[in-house]
Amino acid sequence: MPLSAFLPPNFDPRKPVALIAGQGLYPQLVATSIRRTGVPLKLIAFDEETPPELVASFPESDRRTLLVGQLGKMLRAIEDFGAGYALMAGQITPRRLFKGLHPDLKATKILFSLKRRNAETIFGAIAKEIEALGVTLLDARAFLDDHLAAHGCMTGKKFPIDQDYLDHGILIARETARLDIGQGCVVRKGTVLAVEAFEGTDEMLRRAGTFNTDAALFVKTVKARQDFRFDVPCFGLRTLEAMRKAKLAAAALESGKVIVLDKPAVLAQAKSWGIDLLGFA
Repeated sequence: MPLSAFLPPNFDPRKPVALIAGQGLYPQLVATSIRRTGVPLKLIAFDEETPPELVASFPESDRRTLLVGQLGKMLRAIEDFGAGYALMAGQITPRRLFKGLHPDLKATKILFSLKRRNAETIFGAIAKEIEALGVTLLDARAFLDDHLAAHGCMTGKKFPIDQDYLDHGILIARETARLDIGQGCVVRKGTVLAVEAFEGTDEMLRRAGTFNTDAALFVKTVKARQDFRFDVPCFGLRTLEAMRKAKLAAAALESGKVIVLDKPAVLAQAKSWGIDLLGFA
């Protein structure tokens, strides 16, 4: 059985994977999954971003901690580790694009070369620098096959949103993603209540909740030409809690493309709160 459906065909499990870890549960799940396979694992952490418990789980020789923006130091660490692969997991606080960034000369050069500064352009440029080392940047879904949204109603009963309204929500979410605004929206019976932008999913859900209406639907999707090496959308317990506070009882997630962080726990909690989760193609 392959280690993951999202690994390249020529993946060599003897070569170390450098995990470039941001916030939250996502990089912790990746680390756990990789360790189970026996593939050598190294860590590149970011000060005030990467979970301290994840950092502490690596011996000092297998980890490096950087300030956000120290790209040259990150590239040197990947080389020092002798990594054959790198994997980006976990968000870096979006406001750091404006405040709290510590760009070194390498990062400064890249930032000045970009006409648009967003996740796609910034991480795309970083990906080129990593792969210029002869290191393969892996699909960020790698090793998390069991945590992806699955097709159909994942909470075990009939989804409560009519197909026409579901189709409308999917259309709006995909158009929002195509325009590089965000990867999600909230709709209700053909009306758009909110779309996700730079402020993130939780703030969008809060805004949608201010309408205090029933039958609202949260839709999470990806771009038609999504680069799955970075910026993969995630849905976890924090988002579920934001839905509960906003009194939203239904979410549709693109199957095979949205990561459900700690899927068993999320599905159990969703059922407990009466929130229905659907995977759509």
